[in-house]
Amino acid sequence: DTGNGEQLYECPMCSLTCTNIQILEEHVDLHLEEHNFSEDIRDLELAQQLQTEEDERQRSEEEKREREEFKKLQRQYGLDNSGGFKQQFLKNMEREVDRGRMQPFEYHKRKADMMESLASGIDDGRTKTSGVIEALCKYYQSENKDVRRVWLSAGVDHFHSSLGDRGWGCGYRNFQMLLSSLLQNSFYNDCLRDTTLIPSIPKIQSMIEDAWREGFDPHGASHFNNRLHGSKAWIGACEIYSLLTSLRIKCQIIDFHKPTGPMGTHPRLFEWILHYYSADNEGGAKVVCTSKPPIYLQHQGHSRTVVGIEEKKNKTLCLLLFDPGCSSQQMQKLLKQNSDGAGLRLLRKFVGSLKEKQYQIVAVNGVLSLEEKAARCHASQVLTSEKIP
Repeated sequence: DTGNGEQLYECPMCSLTCTNIQILEEHVDLHLEEHNFSEDIRDLELAQQLQTEEDERQRSEEEKREREEFKKLQRQYGLDNSGGFKQQFLKNMEREVDRGRMQPFEYHKRKADMMESLASGIDDGRTKTSGVIEALCKYYQSENKDVRRVWLSAGVDHFHSSLGDRGWGCGYRNFQMLLSSLLQNSFYNDCLRDTTLIPSIPKIQSMIEDAWREGFDPHGASHFNNRLHGSKAWIGACEIYSLLTSLRIKCQIIDFHKPTGPMGTHPRLFEWILHYYSADNEGGAKVVCTSKPPIYLQHQGHSRTVVGIEEKKNKTLCLLLFDPGCSSQQMQKLLKQNSDGAGLRLLRKFVGSLKEKQYQIVAVNGVLSLEEKAARCHASQVLTSEKIP
């Protein structure tokens, strides 16, 4: 209270005195606003700091995940410097000995055989089964009531994965199957003068590297850092194309890049293969043993070899496939084909069984002159395929 009877009001926050209650209220409001503002600033700074920390954490997790994904991809595609065919072969044999499944003397013998095969560049033939196409030819002649017609490729040896390439060697094994058929066909003698025996997987890796050095598919080569030999790298349709073309074998990649039927099926793939086998073989015979080479068939993560196609009485089509994942014990059963054809289940694939998003095939259709080979090498700077549809 002042001496002249005026009421004084003191600010509770800064001890300022006012004679007017309204002025004091406005004054206190300013204090509160200022306080709230600095609180807001502090809250905002804290929120920004938390957000920055969260962003940092997410970024480092993302980088870690990317590094792990990359390592996984490198492992998956055999580019992680963990060695190739030889290292895996020895490691798996040592494991067999440790588990008592292989005697030490057998280990030493097989190691010596493997070293000899690697030195010569020739496959040791341990995983090979011959004569299946001929056995199928006989079987279809006498049996199979529900098949209207069947077309078979020229003779093909089946090769399966061994201790050295289990898990990654399917592309190489399918190349061996295709080559085994071409070697039996005198039409390809000239192209294959220097490849009269089936090469080992490390040798095939070197042959693909040679094709890259000639200038084939530089984009594909860079994906593998121009190096396959001594790795467990998976190969696909592009590498098969480059290798065959470098040997002057005329072939094409067809890309069935999306399903062409209901439920994710690929009827156009089956029709294409039927046309491939039946084009020059229009006669009325039920069993047509063609002179056509088999077809390399690739999808994400695996490849197989098409050796024929059945047309059933009800007009449905069924592919006959050699799978490198099939053991020679299983394949041998097809040689002593019992009349119920049970062994054929291994080979048969109906339209409903092939439901991957995308399939690629490599089909051989003749030989190339040196000029044609050079032109195809030049064109492979950007390797393209024929797309269906």
